[in-house]
Amino acid sequence: MKQYYIVDQSLLPEMFGKVIAARQLLEEGKVANISEAVKAVGISRGSYYKYKDMVYSTDDSSWNRKAVIALMLNDRPGVLSQLLKQVADSGASILTINQNIPIHQMASVVISLDLTHITITIDELLTKFKQVEGASQVRLVSIE
Repeated sequence: MKQYYIVDQSLLPEMFGKVIAARQLLEEGKVANISEAVKAVGISRGSYYKYKDMVYSTDDSSWNRKAVIALMLNDRPGVLSQLLKQVADSGASILTINQNIPIHQMASVVISLDLTHITITIDELLTKFKQVEGASQVRLVSIE
């Protein structure tokens, strides 16, 4: 298994920061190709290719936070849509929704969320879920 470290930028070679900067230029569309990106930041194409998949900034968009929430829902119209409204209002995004067939008027639901842009805490979101009429057994399964 690979091992990762979070290290202060001042300890690393300047090139790593330049590789990250070149990748950002490409992602943001500020340059047309890799040649322009590496020229703009002052590194070689070889250096870019050598490290491009190995160095990341902790505020990089590829470091999304995710959560998985499990709950039981009454089999009534509108219960799931109320939960989805809470997600949208919080700034989180739905990644997946898995719902089982209702048994005894209750359906098991697992929702995975992207928390990258959430404007409230996960605890506040769980509290809002618990307040939705028809939602029960709300629990956080995992978070990263």
